[in-house]
Amino acid sequence: MTTALDKPPAALAPERSDARALVDAVFRAREISIGGALVLLVFGTWIANPSFLDSQGTKDLLLNSSILVLLAVGQSVVVVTRHIDLSVGSVVGLTAFTLGDFVSGTDDGPLTVMLLGIGIGAVCGLVSGALVSLGKVPALVVTLGMLYVVQGVDYALAHGGQINAVHLPDSVLSLGSGSVLGIPYLPLISVTVLAATAYFLRTYRSGRELYAIGSSPEAARLAGIPIRRRVLAAYVFSGAVAGLAGALWLARFGTVVANAASGWELTVVSAVVVGGVAITGGTGSVSGAALGALLLTTISGALVVLKVDPFWEQAITGALLILAISADRIVQIRTTHALRKRSRR
Repeated sequence: MTTALDKPPAALAPERSDARALVDAVFRAREISIGGALVLLVFGTWIANPSFLDSQGTKDLLLNSSILVLLAVGQSVVVVTRHIDLSVGSVVGLTAFTLGDFVSGTDDGPLTVMLLGIGIGAVCGLVSGALVSLGKVPALVVTLGMLYVVQGVDYALAHGGQINAVHLPDSVLSLGSGSVLGIPYLPLISVTVLAATAYFLRTYRSGRELYAIGSSPEAARLAGIPIRRRVLAAYVFSGAVAGLAGALWLARFGTVVANAASGWELTVVSAVVVGGVAITGGTGSVSGAALGALLLTTISGALVVLKVDPFWEQAITGALLILAISADRIVQIRTTHALRKRSRR
């Protein structure tokens, strides 16, 4: 027997389609606004100091943003599942120092360095992911603990020393300074990882399931989604990307100390949230996170060019983080209200 509250499947399909279109439109607008702010920032800084966009300035901007973009891509995959990874900065430092110590005085090439970095980072991500997904320990507690554990291991390995560029293979250093058709290798690697991750999240069922987990873990469980396995995979991916970022850090800077990338955790989270990935999970895109990372890096570079006190970089980053979280909350409320109105119609 059909009641007045029942709806035929034909009526539900357009409703879900409308909801999806509305949410997609909201976050496309978010990415467009970030892109517009980035263009205005670059243009305004260039007017104040034309050297900001000369060949060397543009190259430095691309190189400096590459590692942060990579970390933002990995972090966004975790955040969409309604979790967080605060250990990425320390993983970068550990990987960079370990790889530097391993290849010093050898002829190992950049491919070996990158593969080893991915492996080290994946192991760190596996530990964090297992504790979060299988042990059901809060992600904030686990990854904050991992941050200090990894840092401690890094300091123990360093013994107060550092890796010097003169001891590294030339092929590894060329990865950080070389280019193809005038485009540095590092941004090309970052864009490749970004494009592959975006394609996976949009095209493959397991990628879309990450969003379902972040939107409603209980609904995802009832739908038969393997939540623990997906969350574990997200952390392994984030760790692997952080390990790759550590390898690129070594190639980019050559000289590495034990506290390399210290404090980058909150910068990465800020880039992700500013880029439109909701801290509560379920929404956002890796392309938006990459734009957020590029915006924060450009702000940092602009402040240096304009000779502004570096303190303002942290203040601006914090303000953007608060603004982004507030904007996400407002968008969430308005989207929910709009969907309810459409449902009543």
